[in-house]
Amino acid sequence: MANINWRTINIDLLDPESSANFSPSSLSPSVPSVSAAEIQSLGSKIRQQLRGGDLEGALRGVLENAPYGGDGAAKEAHLATVVETLQSIKQADMSPMLSRIYSSEGGPESLDVLMKYLYKGMSHNSQSTPASNRSLSPQPAGFSQIHSRAGGEGGGQATSVLLSWHEKLVEIAGKGSIVRVMTDRRTV
Repeated sequence: MANINWRTINIDLLDPESSANFSPSSLSPSVPSVSAAEIQSLGSKIRQQLRGGDLEGALRGVLENAPYGGDGAAKEAHLATVVETLQSIKQADMSPMLSRIYSSEGGPESLDVLMKYLYKGMSHNSQSTPASNRSLSPQPAGFSQIHSRAGGEGGGQATSVLLSWHEKLVEIAGKGSIVRVMTDRRTV
């Protein structure tokens, strides 16, 4: 009889349903790649809908075409389009519009995408520049004022809009939307 130390056998390799027997890459869904040019074209189409007054159509369009497979520039361009769309919708129209989207086909998934963009927009606006990177502008009075003009001044208004949308979205879609967004491996 052979001397086998039974404690050193990896029994997970013998179980066909074990996590050791599949590739972790199978956990993330495959997404088609999207170019920045396609996102810019979609952005111009969405802006045209906004100018035409079709706010709900613009919001649906921006949510249904999330560039999961895009590079960083494409995702940033789409985020700007989403924030522009959200800022153009009045607060009184938020809840009825979200209710209509939620009750339509594919609505809960669209609202989950909106939640992803809300979190990304809030994290994007909250990133402040360190003091060493801020620009010093000399003032005529002889002193210097430290400020950041590259998006720092309007960031509070955008964050306020995103927080308003977040409040309305949780009312309509529930807290489950937050959990689904946190556990989804696809990023916007």
